Amino acid sequence: MEDTKKIQLFEKTAIPKAVMTLAVPTILSSLVMVIYNLADTYFVGMLNDSIQNSAVTLSAPVLLAFNAVNNLFGVGSSSMMSRGLGKKDYETVYRSSAFGFYLSLLCGILFSVFFTAFRIPLLTILGADHGTAASTGEYLKWTVSFGAVPAIINVVMAHMVRAEGSALHASIGTMSGCLLNIILDPVFILPWGMGMGAAGAGLATFLSNCAACAYFFILLFIKRGKTYVCIRPSMFGFRRVIAFGIFAVGVPASIQNLLNVTGMTVLNNFTASYGADTVAAMGIAQKINMVPLYIAMGLGQGIMPLISYNYASGNIERMKQTLLFSLKIALSSMAVISALYYFGASALTAAFMENPVIVGYGTKFLQGLCLGIPFLCMDFLAVGVFQACGLGKNAFIFALLRKIVLEIPALILLNKLFPLYGLAYAQLTAELILAIAAVIVLVRLFRKLEKSRDATATT
Repeated sequence: MEDTKKIQLFEKTAIPKAVMTLAVPTILSSLVMVIYNLADTYFVGMLNDSIQNSAVTLSAPVLLAFNAVNNLFGVGSSSMMSRGLGKKDYETVYRSSAFGFYLSLLCGILFSVFFTAFRIPLLTILGADHGTAASTGEYLKWTVSFGAVPAIINVVMAHMVRAEGSALHASIGTMSGCLLNIILDPVFILPWGMGMGAAGAGLATFLSNCAACAYFFILLFIKRGKTYVCIRPSMFGFRRVIAFGIFAVGVPASIQNLLNVTGMTVLNNFTASYGADTVAAMGIAQKINMVPLYIAMGLGQGIMPLISYNYASGNIERMKQTLLFSLKIALSSMAVISALYYFGASALTAAFMENPVIVGYGTKFLQGLCLGIPFLCMDFLAVGVFQACGLGKNAFIFALLRKIVLEIPALILLNKLFPLYGLAYAQLTAELILAIAAVIVLVRLFRKLEKSRDATATT
């Protein structure tokens, strides 16, 4: 099967239009996901209870750990699918999607079982104490014990649908779940509804992820025979070339997210030593800071199929122009957002909680975090290019540099030099250095690709 409209998008459509066609729906869905993440914090914050708010913050590393599986099989499979499309190898496309779907399903089940079996020690590792453990555990019961499978499957399927150029459908599926979550949050969290507090936020998340999964299953049923995404059991099996291609990209992407979990856990543990108010404030600042982060991430994920396809088909110039156009958009928008955040930090923090102590902490935290935003988008785009081209080794090195070599040591050092408030500037330190490294590596990569293309043309 060959979809000429999608091939036209990848090969012929003007770069600005192609980028916007693929990236805008992805960015919009990312923004809705941010709003959905903010919704938990906002509605739990309306309870004006730092314990309940801390429960959502302390749970974040576990939910972020889902992204390790999402990236392993979502990013890995979608990269393999797009490269297969570029080579017109449709058998590889079908088998890559089936491989990613069934192994992500298995991982979701294992997540649920593991958390349920080791709940108490895991809560301690997350930084929960006798005051916050109960609320944190209730939130995680719904989002992990019951909700790991739908949370992982809906994201992996969105990646695969996006890989074939159906960015709009991928975004609708993601947004449908997020919007439902925003509607359900106040009903389950607030006293006028079910009054469940943080546990209600978890229940709303679980139900919304189930709804998103339902959308994708219905979509595949309606488009059967007209889609490259295949979840037929007969197409699932271990083939060395496919597994290696998926893992070469997915494993480094997965490790990157596990390192993000490690970094967030270290940050939360440092913050927790200063009390529940500081944990709540850091949680609010992090959630607000996720808006530009998800915009940059959405842009990177949106252009990945275009980069992958043209890399596989040998159109290096189109690949290069796609990246340059995306970079211009990213850097200009992120610089504006960073400035708005810095000067509006107090008002933004106060919108989530009326407690003046928490607002004071949150303002300082957000001002520190937002300074790293423009540099962070450069890192995201570079890693996106590595993943799109199957260069998992490069993505893995950047993941190690970002967290292990730079950010976590910066957290330790800055907390000693500037107790508590120094924690907010670790991201800036890491991303500034990584942005410089990203430019150097990308320039060398394109020079190498162009030399290879020229050598091939002369033979």
